[in-house]
Amino acid sequence: MSIQTIDPATEEVLDTYPTLDNGQLEGRINKAHQAFRTWKKVSFEERSRLMLAAAAELKKNAEEYAEIASREMGKTYRSALAEVKKCAWVCEYYAQEAPVLLADETIETEARKSYISYQPLGVILAIMPWNYPYWQVFRFAAPVLMAGNTALLKHATNVTGCAQAIERIFRRAGFPEGAFTNLSIPTDMVKSVIEDRFVKAVTLTGSEKAGSIVASQAGAQIKKTVLELGGSDPYIILEDADLEQAVAICAEGRLKNNGQSCIGAKRFIVVEDVYEAFLEKFKAKMAESVMGDPFDDKTTLGPLARTDLRENLHRQVQESIQQGAKCILGGEIPDRPGAFYPATILTEIKAGMPAYEEELFGPVAAVFKVKDEAEAIEIANDTDFGLGAAIFTQNIARGERIARKEITAGSCFVNDMVNSDPRLPFGGIGVSGYGRELSALGIREFVNIKTVSIA
Repeated sequence: MSIQTIDPATEEVLDTYPTLDNGQLEGRINKAHQAFRTWKKVSFEERSRLMLAAAAELKKNAEEYAEIASREMGKTYRSALAEVKKCAWVCEYYAQEAPVLLADETIETEARKSYISYQPLGVILAIMPWNYPYWQVFRFAAPVLMAGNTALLKHATNVTGCAQAIERIFRRAGFPEGAFTNLSIPTDMVKSVIEDRFVKAVTLTGSEKAGSIVASQAGAQIKKTVLELGGSDPYIILEDADLEQAVAICAEGRLKNNGQSCIGAKRFIVVEDVYEAFLEKFKAKMAESVMGDPFDDKTTLGPLARTDLRENLHRQVQESIQQGAKCILGGEIPDRPGAFYPATILTEIKAGMPAYEEELFGPVAAVFKVKDEAEAIEIANDTDFGLGAAIFTQNIARGERIARKEITAGSCFVNDMVNSDPRLPFGGIGVSGYGRELSALGIREFVNIKTVSIA
């Protein structure tokens, strides 16, 4: 059996990769377990040295790695290059901070001595998506490896070249064999990996459906999971917002990564006092996007990652229109090769429409007109998702109050685009998942938080 990767900009086959058979898969899992038995004893100093070497490798050969990502999933080369460099940042962050974040913590009790100690669990499986083929993996791998665990990667098959490149990065950096292992396997073999006695926990970034299946399989084995699933992030534009600023950030947030980001701006909820002015400026800004070859410097909007994803997005748009939504920009599949879809804006959206109920994973903006702040908050929270949100207002205290107390989401930003940062925890609630990545909380997800007490 084999895996093919296809260039979504041209629909040409890029490469063909053999998949592992059951025996090869078992051998790689066993090797990861054997590596853990020695890796967990390696000092933080040595782990940091190797993680910094991985960061250096990412920087040194950033162009090589960026090209693979652009060809496999269609993101612009400029965006891919930025992604690779961000991966170096997360490696550097955990190389520096892991010894502090996982240091023993003394707790005063009646005992002679009592403290919390953070110990690695073992082999951790990551099931990762294609939209940020490097970043999604490195934000898992850097803390997991620095904590003393070893890592298995089951990547999306359409970015198999990226998956192999990541394993190569860690090997070039000097990590021992088995510390990080790519598993080129089809989806139907994942269950056996989860059930393997050497695999101690699972993290998944992907769809609600995939998260539900993996959580069920891991739960049956009483194994911990962290899930980062879909999002339908609301961006609230209040009557006192700086419209020029809001429009620029909203358009960038919707078109970033060709509109394929779990924390992408998806629902734009605008108070009626500024609705017409915002919509006019927003439409003009979205219309400036240049659709084309990801390697052309003029291109700002590449193709979606696969044609089937483009077809599903178009279905959501057309069904919403049939149910009464208005399309004021885009909305038509272009007559050209590749999985391209134009920047699109839908208005007059009502409950029950796909544009209201579902995640739009592509360059489609859903714009809502509301009476006031209270209705904006109500619409923003009227979703099963809870990943990110943003509020635009020149009254910073007002924005902070709404972000902190009113919006149901894992991350809330004021006058800025929702983004991930190694220093801040990242994750959602509701059907957007549970658990946290990044920061101190992320590195402590896959450790044994052990109490030690000495009478």
